[in-house]
Amino acid sequence: MAETDYDVVVVGAGAGGGTMARVLGEKGVKVALLEAGPMIDPQRDFKTNDWPHDYGHRSAEDGGKAYFGRGTDYGFFTTVSGGWQLEGEPYTSAPGTRFQWFRSRVVGGRTNHYGRMSFRFSDMDLKPYSRDGVGWDWPISYEDLAPWYDRTEEYIGVTGTVEGIRSAPDGKFHTPPEPKVHERLMRAAGKSLGVPFIANRRAVITRSINGRAACHYCGQCGRGCLTESNYSASQVDVFPAIRTGNVTLITGAMVREVEASDAGLARGVIYIDKEARTEKRVRGRAVVLAASACETARLMLNSKSRHFPNGIANGSGLVGRYLMDTVGFSVQGTLPALENMPRYDSDGFGGAHLYAPWWLWDDHSKLDFPRGYHIEMGGGFRMPGPGSFLGIARQTGYGLPLKRKVREQYGTRVGLSGRGEMVPNDQSYMDIDPDVIDRWGIPVARFHFSFSDYEWKQARHMERTFKDLIEAAGGKVHGIGNRSREGEGIAVPGSIIHEVGTARMGESASNSVLNQYCQAHEVRNLFVADGATFVSNPDKNPTLTINALSWRTAEYLAEELRKGNV
Repeated sequence: MAETDYDVVVVGAGAGGGTMARVLGEKGVKVALLEAGPMIDPQRDFKTNDWPHDYGHRSAEDGGKAYFGRGTDYGFFTTVSGGWQLEGEPYTSAPGTRFQWFRSRVVGGRTNHYGRMSFRFSDMDLKPYSRDGVGWDWPISYEDLAPWYDRTEEYIGVTGTVEGIRSAPDGKFHTPPEPKVHERLMRAAGKSLGVPFIANRRAVITRSINGRAACHYCGQCGRGCLTESNYSASQVDVFPAIRTGNVTLITGAMVREVEASDAGLARGVIYIDKEARTEKRVRGRAVVLAASACETARLMLNSKSRHFPNGIANGSGLVGRYLMDTVGFSVQGTLPALENMPRYDSDGFGGAHLYAPWWLWDDHSKLDFPRGYHIEMGGGFRMPGPGSFLGIARQTGYGLPLKRKVREQYGTRVGLSGRGEMVPNDQSYMDIDPDVIDRWGIPVARFHFSFSDYEWKQARHMERTFKDLIEAAGGKVHGIGNRSREGEGIAVPGSIIHEVGTARMGESASNSVLNQYCQAHEVRNLFVADGATFVSNPDKNPTLTINALSWRTAEYLAEELRKGNV
């Protein structure tokens, strides 16, 4: 078995692992960065300037990567090596569970094509139990995390405006682009209903920094950005990390387990070289797991030894527990005011220029659920694709009448999507399937998942609010009807791709896996730098907080290495 020694072994080259490797590498720490997928070549792999008609699938589903048989944009927008199902790498769900797990096996992971919504967690988000008695508090406060948000935003670049809204803390912002026409209409409707739409906060730069060009508003962020104007861990973290000369990237490395020493410490990882199909070992003074929340938990649970019969650092039995995803629900409509409007380039920076942060954070006495959600928006003269015209072909027929109807409706569609907080519960977790292994011989993840009444009632509030907003803008809502938990009442668990919480931080080894620096209570040289560390799952998208926590952990780990504590 091949063996190499480093100061730190980092597993996963996405947001958390990329940040970790870059910060450590800049400090002179020798790092082995392991990635299960291949290296990414933006010139070869990104589709920034391609057109749907360049592909046989015309921007619809490609390669059988849909979830539950429905086509998605991910087939076209996924760069390489990603999907809901990966050949030879299955996962399972317990009876009665529907859970979808999107994995991106490539350097940079899902940051190559994610939405880049970048919201800070608020003081309320980090101390939720103290506020309403539900869930748990984080072992850190907003004041602890704010300096690392500052560093992250200044480095990666995030747009926004200073608003002074408690539920949406302000940050270090680039100037945002102007709202699009449909967004201005929705903003006016929101004002009439007390819903504030403000400039979106996205990891897209509008002024040049660190050798990266300002966004030129081509609108194709989801296909990878050849100008590096939007944030991806591959271009902004991993490539600079390698250039330090202190970071060795090992691709095609399917990590099987964290190896424990005789003293009960982590001494490295054992992985499968996917190309050579051989087992190899890489050792370090410390190990950092940043493979994504569920992959990290899978790794920990599979890392059994005489010291850790239930998986490394799992004496509490909490590894894999309290899995959370974002509560998702959407409503579509059309705005007649936009019919036959003169065409203009509304691409912008590849998504909504406005969003609505949670506005009822101080008025929960009137609600039947805790926590809240933010509102994302879609619409405008985006590039048409399958499903863009709400079934006009079925209603209108073909030929000239169909063409006239399509031209009339083009640009009138608007969509509102809620992204809400899920409260952790005992029924939602992942463990190891006792009977199924992947093509590399590694036992696979098995999911157990259930939303509670909290999430169901929250989604119904979304539905009523979105209907009111579209109608207040003079629009017509499509698809409102009776909802069921098993049908379309909430987005399928996992499908929002915000899974977090499987190795949470806490004050003690009895009620958590990690301490406030994302260091395992039971294994002082084992750290986690991805969404597994989350104690709660606020309505904010998780990536910015993963970046900030990873940076904070990297600084702590570098100092502990210097002191000889790990």
